[in-house]
Amino acid sequence: MATPVSSIRNLGPAMEAAFAAAGVHSAEELRDLGADEAYRRLLKSGHRPHFIGYYVLVMGLQGRPWNDCKGAEKRALRQRFDAIKADSFDSDQSKFEAALNELGIVAKR
Repeated sequence: MATPVSSIRNLGPAMEAAFAAAGVHSAEELRDLGADEAYRRLLKSGHRPHFIGYYVLVMGLQGRPWNDCKGAEKRALRQRFDAIKADSFDSDQSKFEAALNELGIVAKR
């Protein structure tokens, strides 16, 4: 039986729902994907980027408290977050457009 995403430290029902919308339905799947790929999938599903959400996920997958990230480690995570965001989030695309794209409807040019 699959373990809920919300069983991972720092992740609650809202993140569980967001990951489900992104196609990630268990803690095992989330761990297998890793923080970067899982967060990339969130963004591609239309979830708005938020640095705190990203590092909460990283800390949770490491079994650490969400506020344990500081200093050089936090700066390095910010660089990773910025790269994921630049690669995976289209700020001009709405959730509705993302849903249409998932259905295979071509976006306006």
